[in-house]
Amino acid sequence: MAGLARLELSPEEVETYTAQLGSILAHADDIAGLDLGGLEPMAHPFDIENVFRPDTVTPSLERDELLSQAPDVERNRFKVGRILGEAP
Repeated sequence: MAGLARLELSPEEVETYTAQLGSILAHADDIAGLDLGGLEPMAHPFDIENVFRPDTVTPSLERDELLSQAPDVERNRFKVGRILGEAP
């Protein structure tokens, strides 16, 4: 598999990953052997429902009032400093 994925692995890594992959495949075989005939497929193990409030339009602050409180504004938007030294 490492060759197909064009991975360069040392012999020790090949041995380690071979054992790990064997464990994963053995677990997949265990799951494939389960009798799941009477179970319905499900997207989530628990019954869930939407707990968000409904979207309703409410008045908001005026842009000019909000920008007047900002420390720095440029082209009618908040101006912030560089993040992690990246240029705009």
